[in-house]
Amino acid sequence: MSARSERLALLQGTLDVLILRILVFGPQHGQGIARAIHQVSDRELIVDHGALYPALQRLEDRGLISAKWGTSSNNRRARFYTLSRPGRQALMRETSRWERMATAVHRVLSHEF
Repeated sequence: MSARSERLALLQGTLDVLILRILVFGPQHGQGIARAIHQVSDRELIVDHGALYPALQRLEDRGLISAKWGTSSNNRRARFYTLSRPGRQALMRETSRWERMATAVHRVLSHEF
């Protein structure tokens, strides 16, 4: 299997921060969030619906997003999610944490022993 054809698994906690980031651009329904993550990641990341909807529920329970019913572009009833003020603050903290983590991992991987 080529590296390009392998599905990249999302690390624990990664999906939450990706959802928050996508919602910076405005309200979106679940399928739209999954599609945006897939497209923005250059089709590297595939969000499984079995992981997406529990993550959305978890974020809503924590007050980081809110949801209301609306109509999607294909005239289907859908829940649209919106980033809350605490969600924006959490996104800033988590973005900083992920950037530090990525830098640290890069240092280890590129270190010559």
